[in-house]
Amino acid sequence: MKTKFFILLSGIFLSAGVVNAQEVDCNTELALFSQSAKIKDYDAAKPHYEKLIKNCEASNLAIYQYGERMFKHFAKNAPEGRKKASAEALIENYKLRLKCFPAKTEVGETYAKIGEAMYDNNIGTKEEQLAMFDKAWKEDKESFDAPRSLYVYFNIMVELQDKGKKELQDVFNLYDNVIKQVEEQEVYRASQAEPLLKKQEAGEKLNSDETRTLKNSEIYLSNFSKIKAGINGLLGERADCENLIPLYNKDFDAKKTNVEWLKRAAKRLSAKDCTDDPIFFKLVEALHTSDPSAKSALYLGQLADKDGKSAKALEYYNQSAELEDNNLDKARVYMKIAGNYKSKGSLSTARNYYRKALKAQPSLGVAYLQIASMYASSVNSCGDSSFNKRAVYWLAADYADRAGRVDPSMKSTANKSASSYRGLAPQSSDIFQEGVKEGSTIKIGCWIGESVRVPAI
Repeated sequence: MKTKFFILLSGIFLSAGVVNAQEVDCNTELALFSQSAKIKDYDAAKPHYEKLIKNCEASNLAIYQYGERMFKHFAKNAPEGRKKASAEALIENYKLRLKCFPAKTEVGETYAKIGEAMYDNNIGTKEEQLAMFDKAWKEDKESFDAPRSLYVYFNIMVELQDKGKKELQDVFNLYDNVIKQVEEQEVYRASQAEPLLKKQEAGEKLNSDETRTLKNSEIYLSNFSKIKAGINGLLGERADCENLIPLYNKDFDAKKTNVEWLKRAAKRLSAKDCTDDPIFFKLVEALHTSDPSAKSALYLGQLADKDGKSAKALEYYNQSAELEDNNLDKARVYMKIAGNYKSKGSLSTARNYYRKALKAQPSLGVAYLQIASMYASSVNSCGDSSFNKRAVYWLAADYADRAGRVDPSMKSTANKSASSYRGLAPQSSDIFQEGVKEGSTIKIGCWIGESVRVPAI
């Protein structure tokens, strides 16, 4: 009897030892995997990853974070015959993370990454790749915001349309969604950068967190700028008047009561300046009848502009801006109004509308450039001395600099403008003769009503 008891007791302790050993094994394997992955010794890390996936898949998020880096490395650097297998392992890593750590994993971002891996490594058909991006968009579009993912998504749609497997309207619909996502991200990043840029321009030093935020914002803005240019390049001639007008003429009778279709059609014709064709008037008339709104007021303003009725056009534009609840579209309307006032020489009013546009869309670098150009054109009207008049160019240069920082696509143009303005501003010898100190403030009168700091030259 005692013998049986001791055998049973030994079995219990042995079982406990196995469980305990298993726990230690998970921790040990994770430590060994992490150490190798951190120094990018992925060949050494892989066996530990495999043991973790087999025995401890839900033990630690780091398995999948380092696993992503590892399989991306393998997919990029493996011999041609093994790239696909590494990409498939990367996809499985994404899926396991979503399964084991759903609360710590962004659904849209993850499915978009899977779509990218499929596209980059020719896994599945183009339709299957597109379906994965569609899944990301439908289930969690908020986190589907990586610049390259958005570009690849649209690129696949264009490839399928080129092969006759998607309609031109499908391309346009996706374009609207993707560009809106890009522009909203630009607004978000620019709104992060704007107060920090102003702080820098005021001569204040940024702390480490602010410096990091500003740097990251500028990187994102640069990437989104490139991606937007790439997406517009892919759209290319598909969105020219020669394609749009026949398309909307063909579909008009069937869809003239479809408010959403009318909005998109009128918006695209407006954006491409295809407003001379009668189809634009038909669309606007139908839209204003079915759903009078900010958009229909905008298009009526454009038609009034075409007819030379500038006062009526401004009336419609202001009405459109007041009714508009989409900040990106509101900014576009304010830019039109500002342009009208600028062309008439009403510079102060024009600036007010450029500022309204910037409030709605802080990444609108062209508005800063327009203000800079108006300041530069007013040099001879502002200031009580030759030195103070030329100091206006410093202010114009500051605005040009800001344009390039909030909108990297304009950086080259903005830098050239800023350099030109500074070339016309007082130089070091002028500052010395005037007896002013660097960092001191010069007040600029007339309609400008701002101050500028004397720079260190």
